[in-house]
Amino acid sequence: MGKFLALILIVSALAAGGAMYYFQIYGFYDTVKPQPGRDVMLMPLDGGAAQPIAYSDFEAIDADSSPIRYRACFRTKVSPDELAQVFTLSDKVEPRNAPPWFECFDAAAIGAQLAEGKARSFLSAKNISYGVDRIVTVTDDGFGYVWHELNNCGHKAYDGTVVGEECPPRPETGDAG
Repeated sequence: MGKFLALILIVSALAAGGAMYYFQIYGFYDTVKPQPGRDVMLMPLDGGAAQPIAYSDFEAIDADSSPIRYRACFRTKVSPDELAQVFTLSDKVEPRNAPPWFECFDAAAIGAQLAEGKARSFLSAKNISYGVDRIVTVTDDGFGYVWHELNNCGHKAYDGTVVGEECPPRPETGDAG
């Protein structure tokens, strides 16, 4: 009887582990429908509204389960140096990993290009979701990548520290912390 119960526990644990893996890697992601002229936008240096840049071959994924699951890839003929003259640079240079099946987004390779100075990161949108900014990286060879990153308010809100007055009110509760 003990072996039978142990077998049931092992099979249940394997099934639960397999289900968790599936849902983390595949289950919650959806393909984002492109919105030409609105998919890749950057914040200008003057702090005005985000402006679109020229791009092609856009593909993206997102999930409702988390505001930081968004990933996108595109091509552009505009160089990072040209963009840096007009748009706000970001200090976010460590892209978040994408699921392995979203092959165009290799976080390690993007991070290496940023570290080597072969790419630059730009702010696309501040607080696209509470405490989350959209970051766009463009490489010297014309590839572009987009991901969401926690900003200072997001880090504070999700680690439990007091958010403070510098952060906007949380939409769910209507307060700052």
